[in-house]
Amino acid sequence: MTDDGERWVKFLRQYGPLPRNENMYDEHIRRSARRLGVAPITFRHPLEERVLSVFDGTSPPNPIILTGTAGDGKSHLCGQIWQRLGGQPSAWASDDIYFQLAVTIGDRAFTLHVIRDLTALPDQDERGRYESKASLLQKLSETIFDPSADSLFLLAANDGQLIETWRKLGPAGKAQRARALFEARLMGDTDPEPGANVHLFNLSVISSATVLELSLDSLLAHAGWQACLSNGQVDGFFGLRCPIRKNYELLKTPLVRSRLVALFRLCDFNELHTPIRRVLMLLVNALLGHPLAKDRLLLPTDVRDVIAAGTSYQASLYSNMFGANLTGTKRESLEIFEYLGRFGIGQETTNRIDNILIFGAEDDNLRPYYDALIGADEFYGGTDRYGAAQRAYVETPEATVGDRHIFLDMLVEQRRGLFFKIPDAQADELKLWSLTVFAGAGGYLADVAEPLFAGERVPRHVVTSLVNGLNRIFTGMLVSSDRELLLATSLSFSGARVSQLLEDRIAVSARGRPEKVDVVLRGGFPRLEVSLPNGAVRSLRLNLTRYEFLLRVSEGALPGNFSRECYEDILAFKSALLGAAAQSRTDPAVEPGESGELSFRLLSLDGNGNPIDDVVEVVSA
Repeated sequence: MTDDGERWVKFLRQYGPLPRNENMYDEHIRRSARRLGVAPITFRHPLEERVLSVFDGTSPPNPIILTGTAGDGKSHLCGQIWQRLGGQPSAWASDDIYFQLAVTIGDRAFTLHVIRDLTALPDQDERGRYESKASLLQKLSETIFDPSADSLFLLAANDGQLIETWRKLGPAGKAQRARALFEARLMGDTDPEPGANVHLFNLSVISSATVLELSLDSLLAHAGWQACLSNGQVDGFFGLRCPIRKNYELLKTPLVRSRLVALFRLCDFNELHTPIRRVLMLLVNALLGHPLAKDRLLLPTDVRDVIAAGTSYQASLYSNMFGANLTGTKRESLEIFEYLGRFGIGQETTNRIDNILIFGAEDDNLRPYYDALIGADEFYGGTDRYGAAQRAYVETPEATVGDRHIFLDMLVEQRRGLFFKIPDAQADELKLWSLTVFAGAGGYLADVAEPLFAGERVPRHVVTSLVNGLNRIFTGMLVSSDRELLLATSLSFSGARVSQLLEDRIAVSARGRPEKVDVVLRGGFPRLEVSLPNGAVRSLRLNLTRYEFLLRVSEGALPGNFSRECYEDILAFKSALLGAAAQSRTDPAVEPGESGELSFRLLSLDGNGNPIDDVVEVVSA
């Protein structure tokens, strides 16, 4: 008879990257849980209390629209509300999309209409509860603008589908008023009807890092793991040599957790959203991944054969985290692996890191690092397999299997492992973030995100480095100026690669004057903000990629070497600043010069890269 631990892992596998992709559907997961007699992974959604408070009776309830991307937990949250208001769990467990329930909230009776998936809602209801999909949505629209309505709606819909569906309801009437309202609230624009009776909750606004931490807590605290430990098999499932157990233990370590959270925070700061189901998919793949298993995810019955065949190393959590167990096509089709893949962990390195990995076992200076980071890990680090390949590579680096030496692939695996193993105390010494494409990511978290969210100022040296990067892009010259922002253009257009006509200088910090350059928190996101002498303010959303780009340019990299999109974003910001600065010069109150002379400032650099502007006057004949 299958024990509780094995049933738990079989169920857990349903969250993984299976070919059918049914893990994105709450109802499928719950059916699997009931069939195997296992409690699903659950946690209180950060918006749950706010949503449920709409029905607490303290004020008249209004229709609720839950939006977000697929897998954000909309259907699960609808189910929580359904049961809180007296709906039967057995009814919710069916395949129905539409539900009705008579409810009393406060002293008023309502008919609650629940649509748990707008896209799947049938055009006609077989049970005759509504005439057509369009008429039902028209009725929802009407309740938004009728506080006396006795119908109450709860709707879950992906944000794009929500707008498109309402667009098809016609060009006029309450439906189009509702669409305009939905669009404004989703985009954060001015609400066209602030008094409308509707609550719109966008579940995608919850940070991916928050979702990750909630998912980790719920996953690792599940009772199924204790059952696994209680029934561990010698040389088999959840024994000391079981890769599933090893991965579970690694995922519980504070260092692995903190590095994974850091990556997700950086995804948030790169404006990459990851829904709950994808986060759970990643974690399950990290625990169970193996390229030779069925669907590339281990079952309890696979473990004994994996240990006997000596392929436990292929189940490494460090590689599974980036989808290395999956086919390239599958990995690219899942955005969460594509997001983490953008960090380049495994492909990026430093000379010192590779010297530790290649020569550390024999070099007296490097051996302490090797022993602590590689040798101490006999499961995925300093194995006999790695040691043999390492010696073979040092002795005959030209020897290959096919076109590539097998040890080079092992280096990729070990670099990924080091990202999760290097202790915080050695992060600066070993340049931890140089193991990623974003070498400045650690500084972004420590010097930008943490101070801003703590209500503190971003350090001056960070602001001046960003200003120097802006100056080099704005002018197209190797400027070494960080105390003022140079607004320059050219005779052709403001976006020219080289701009030598100086329009204005903006002091980074000017006492007694409104002009300044700073990094501030606006709408929960860091922004590079420039206050001009005329009082105008323009800002640039400072995501991780733009931050890295500006720092690299400040340090001497060519703009085109990193990101064409970033370069164009910065030039667009420059155009916005030039436009705002020109407002005072075109003001009717500003009188033209009496001499009739035309003058402009031509920008050049001295031998140290300091900007010099020479005034050139043109006298009309």
